[in-house]
Amino acid sequence: MKQLTKAEEEIMQILWQLKKANVASILEEFPEPKPAYNTVSTIVRILENKEFVGHKKKGKGYIYFPLVDKDTYSNQSMTKLVDNYFNGSFKSMVSFFVKKNELDTRELEAILKEINKKDS
Repeated sequence: MKQLTKAEEEIMQILWQLKKANVASILEEFPEPKPAYNTVSTIVRILENKEFVGHKKKGKGYIYFPLVDKDTYSNQSMTKLVDNYFNGSFKSMVSFFVKKNELDTRELEAILKEINKKDS
């Protein structure tokens, strides 16, 4: 699966939230200052070429929808992050974030509870 640029990922986040939308509806979700309509339209077409987004014709325009679900993309992105920066070790990644973010014992315990729920 291809990686997304920051701008592409912003649009995908909106489409994952809305489920389907035209360019104008996507644009409405952006905070001020909003990007230009043509910019959003171009990025949506790029996402189509990358096979992240599909479309259906509606009147004179199109309704766009995600072809890749958020969980699938998130999982792939996290795996790539771990492989590229932590030599494939989730333990190294967690250790890094614990040290850099100065997690306290309660936060670590909460994380462990979540992990244990998954193992059950």
